[in-house]
Amino acid sequence: MLEVSGLVKRFGGFTAVNNVSFAVEQGEILGLIGPNGSGKSTIFNMLSGTLAPTAGSIRFQGQEIAGRPPHRITNSGIGRTFQIPRPFHRLSLFDNVALAVYYGLGRLSRTQAFAAAERALALVGLPADQTTAVAGLGAAGLKKLELAKALATAPRLLLADESLGGLDEAEMEQAADMLRRIRAELRITIIWVEHIMGVLMRVVDRVMVLDHGERIAEGLPSAVAADPRVIEVYLGTDADAVQAAAAGRG
Repeated sequence: MLEVSGLVKRFGGFTAVNNVSFAVEQGEILGLIGPNGSGKSTIFNMLSGTLAPTAGSIRFQGQEIAGRPPHRITNSGIGRTFQIPRPFHRLSLFDNVALAVYYGLGRLSRTQAFAAAERALALVGLPADQTTAVAGLGAAGLKKLELAKALATAPRLLLADESLGGLDEAEMEQAADMLRRIRAELRITIIWVEHIMGVLMRVVDRVMVLDHGERIAEGLPSAVAADPRVIEVYLGTDADAVQAAAAGRG
């Protein structure tokens, strides 16, 4: 479904992503992990069109999309969430999601757009009426709204950017279950960037690890967790969490 080859992003003299290549198969969940500054968000920004690559190829369903503007990439079937939700607080939940429908799917009738917004809100368990306000949503609710906005664009590939940030343990498990269910029900592919290793490693099919802008490991969670290069990057508590989570999959 997605083929990334030789991806490079430079900011002046700083190379944020250096010659990264990977592929994602239809229907899988790929976990993308690495310490802060490893290049995860930069890759997401290039995949979603927020940044243009300095070099390299991004092919989605056989089409080259590197350097396309964000709205065209969304129209092609790639949706994304953001680490920090920034909804329009003067709009209702419904209107926030309906706006995403128009952005992602283009020319639709009012009836079609509203039906898409209702489906997306129902998928994440938020009220689908047109009056519920954003005010009062906690961290979990805002993450759900962010996910609903992405799903409303009818993506075939979902880029989930730190969907667990700011959630408590129970909310994290619920969010992880939601991603599993969305993959199963909608048959979409997911790339998931996350820092909460204990949950991510129990959900994903494969893991890719970045460090200083380069891919240092890729494979099944159990194999990646045992890779000496990964252990070195995640010295201490994080390494223990990665290995424990991978050992407890299933």
